[in-house]
Amino acid sequence: MTTNMISTATAPVSTPALMTGGIVAGPLYVAVWLGQAFTREGFDITRHPASLLANGGPGWIQTVNFVVAGLLSIAAAVGLRRTLAGRGSKWAPRLLGAYGVGLLLAAIFPADPAAGFPAGTPADYAEISTRGMGHFVAGTIGFSGLIAACLVMAAHYRSVGRKGLGRYSAATGILFFGAFAGLSAGAGSRPTIVAFDLAVILAWAWITTICLKHRH
Repeated sequence: MTTNMISTATAPVSTPALMTGGIVAGPLYVAVWLGQAFTREGFDITRHPASLLANGGPGWIQTVNFVVAGLLSIAAAVGLRRTLAGRGSKWAPRLLGAYGVGLLLAAIFPADPAAGFPAGTPADYAEISTRGMGHFVAGTIGFSGLIAACLVMAAHYRSVGRKGLGRYSAATGILFFGAFAGLSAGAGSRPTIVAFDLAVILAWAWITTICLKHRH
C-alpha cells in the first residue's frame, strides 16, 4: 500500500494533462482580466493595460491570474517538449516556458499605478519605481519568448507540411511584435493599448490552438 502511494505521488504528470493546462490558460486569463476590466472602479480598458489591475485592494486577483497563467504556460511548455520532434523540438518549448516565467515575474513585480488607476491616482502620474522596472523586464522576457516561440513553431510547422498552422503561428508572432512595439512607443495612447489588448487575446488563442493540436 505504502509503495503504491509513493509511486503514484511521484509519477510524472501525463502529457494530455500538461497540454490541457495550456488549453485552459488563455480562456481563464482573459476571463479574469476582462471580468475585472469591466467591474473595477476607474479602470478603462482603452486606457489601462491589464497589468495595472494588480494595483489597489482587489489587485491580488490579477496577481493570482498572472501566477496561474504562468504555471499553466510552463506546464504547456513541458507537454510541448514531449510531443515535438525535429526542428523546433528544443527551442519552442523553452521559449514558451520563458513566457510563463515572464508572467510569474509580472506577479512578483507589479506595474506601477498610472493614468488615473487605481482610483485616486493622478491622471498624469507616470513614475517608474524599482518594481515598475522589474515589471518592464518581466514583460520583455515573457513577450520576447512568446514572439520567438510563434516564429519557431511557424518554421516547425512548415517543415512538416502543416502550412496553415505555420502561417497562423507566423502571423501571431508578427502581429504581437507589432502591438508590443507600438505599445512601447505609443506612451499609452488609446489605439496602442487597444491593439495590444487584441494581440494578447490573439496570442492566448494561439497557445490554446497549438496545445489542442499537440494533446495526444
